[in-house]
Amino acid sequence: MTTLTHDPARTAPTGSARNHWIPRLGGPVWLVWRQHRAAFWTLIAVTLLGVVVMVHLRGQMMDFLATQDPTSRRAGGLPTEFETHAHRLFTIGSYLGYIPVLAGVFLGAPLVAGDLESGTAKLVTSQSVSRLRWLTTKLAVPAVMLALSTGVLSAVLTWWWHPVKGLSSGLIWTSFFSVTGVTPVAYALLTFTVGVAAGMVLRRTLVSMVVTLGIVVAIGFVWDELWRSLGHVLSLTTDKGVGPGAAPPELPTEAEQQGQGTYFLTSSGDRLDWTTCLDQIEDDRAHTACLESKHVIGWSLDYLPVAQMDTMQWLGAGVMLAVAAAVATFVLLRGRKRLL
Repeated sequence: MTTLTHDPARTAPTGSARNHWIPRLGGPVWLVWRQHRAAFWTLIAVTLLGVVVMVHLRGQMMDFLATQDPTSRRAGGLPTEFETHAHRLFTIGSYLGYIPVLAGVFLGAPLVAGDLESGTAKLVTSQSVSRLRWLTTKLAVPAVMLALSTGVLSAVLTWWWHPVKGLSSGLIWTSFFSVTGVTPVAYALLTFTVGVAAGMVLRRTLVSMVVTLGIVVAIGFVWDELWRSLGHVLSLTTDKGVGPGAAPPELPTEAEQQGQGTYFLTSSGDRLDWTTCLDQIEDDRAHTACLESKHVIGWSLDYLPVAQMDTMQWLGAGVMLAVAAAVATFVLLRGRKRLL
């Protein structure tokens, strides 16, 4: 009888062979992941939770819309129950608007400042890893994680919002400009790099977080004031007079009016403020005579159309990414020469 023997060396793969397909981190990448794994896993968990919540709420909204007459959506005749779904969408979008603040204060500011304060930076750079390589990895790993997380959340929110944009006063495109599309990714990367730069200069974690918060709030204020200037303002005019029976121009669907309101248009093409002849508004004849004396022939108003939203988002994202790249370059150059 022949005896069969079991040869472990031939039948069982070695550990390295068995796991050869599993990606392994090494060097500075492993160190950065190890140092900040709590923050990274939190980021992953929050992203997954946000996706699940938004997918669930979108499903409820679409089920509700499926029970309504399709013509009511075009005519704006949805019942008041829809406002509950609109409020949920607007609220989640508002929450995602805090991502740049969290990215700068809690991820960017402590990133390098913590290592400088604890002495980890001195230990790492005393090894075979150069300062430039360590800083590059230190910036790149969290930036990639942040970009992926923000991009996924923004994409899901955009997918949720698109079927109903403009169907409610809270769902107009200007309310979702900074939290949909590519804008949130660029915005988060900008505040992240600003936080890292603040941490490198100030070298104290808590101080860096406070200063970063102030800078990020200032960036947000400037962004809110200037992002509309990324678009090309269009004008609507009439030339049939402004008296009884002459209606002011109506804005296109989902357009946002710009400026102070509706202006008076003169025959020479000039525009007068809507307060022109306002002191004679109680007397129709006197008011009409006043406007005629100023050669008013109609109305004029400025607006931004929704069609420009994507272009404006990409342009704004490009500006923010350029600033982020400049800040990151400052971090690398300063860190290479004056890190410790």
